Amino acid sequence: MKDFRQVQIWERSHQLTLQINRMTQGFPAEERYGLISQMRRSSSSVPTNIAEGCGRNTDADFARFLDHRMGSASELEYQLILSHDLGYLPGDQFEITSTELVEIKRMLNAFMQKLRANR
Repeated sequence: MKDFRQVQIWERSHQLTLQINRMTQGFPAEERYGLISQMRRSSSSVPTNIAEGCGRNTDADFARFLDHRMGSASELEYQLILSHDLGYLPGDQFEITSTELVEIKRMLNAFMQKLRANR
């Protein structure tokens, strides 16, 4: 069992989740049960499943959890594009957040490869 708080990718994805929550507070109220909810779920899914995966017995189990989260990260990537295109997210905030998300996806992929190599 690993302490998820010691995993750098967990910390980065947790900070992104906090950023998404702050960012979506300024979205239109009619998006509360639509885009806001989807973005918050997608972003929180990554650190949540890293925490859960750390509690698994094997690196293979942990890698499976991370593999599923890559889909959530890609879902969030699209939702950021949609938010920007709808005018809810200014260009500079979109660029910063998208860049961080791409880096998190890269880190997730590298971490999954490392876990699979440890089998």
